Amino acid sequence: METGTIILIVVIAMVVLLVFWYFKTYNALIELRNRKDDQFSQIDVQLKRRSDLIPNLVETVKGYAKHESDTLEEVIRARNEYNTARTNEDKMKASGEITQALNKLFALSEAYPDLKANTNFMSLQNDLKETEDKISVARQFYNDTVLTYNNKVETVPSNIVANIGGFKKSEFFQIDEASKEAPKVKF
Repeated sequence: METGTIILIVVIAMVVLLVFWYFKTYNALIELRNRKDDQFSQIDVQLKRRSDLIPNLVETVKGYAKHESDTLEEVIRARNEYNTARTNEDKMKASGEITQALNKLFALSEAYPDLKANTNFMSLQNDLKETEDKISVARQFYNDTVLTYNNKVETVPSNIVANIGGFKKSEFFQIDEASKEAPKVKF
């Protein structure tokens, strides 16, 4: 074989390998993005379940803590913000506000022994605790998936395909600083 033919075969083989690598990387980015979106949907399902439980909890507390309307209104406001959130970022922010408001509500219940003994309240509180646990696990899976996706989007050489394909870095599902603090309830 001639040198020119060998060079042509090598160039064609390199182009084929480069095209194969490009499509393999592109498909991996699509798969990771879809997995990330699916994981957020899992969180969203649990957040919706929590949102649906809140009105029952508020109604139960109203009967025992009539003069604690500020706390109850804060829970309802946070729930409404979640229900009207359109973007994932807005949902994440609203979720933190709900968590903070519910923590205040449960801290408030400590001052009302009859409320703490109410079976409906206890059942709702247990349902919310289970839901919070599921949200926590789903959030962890989501953040792990976002980490993998972001690594693929930002590392060389897959970042070249990500830039060409329009893949953008995603935000982690984080709790805002206010939600990390213990609630302050005054009587």
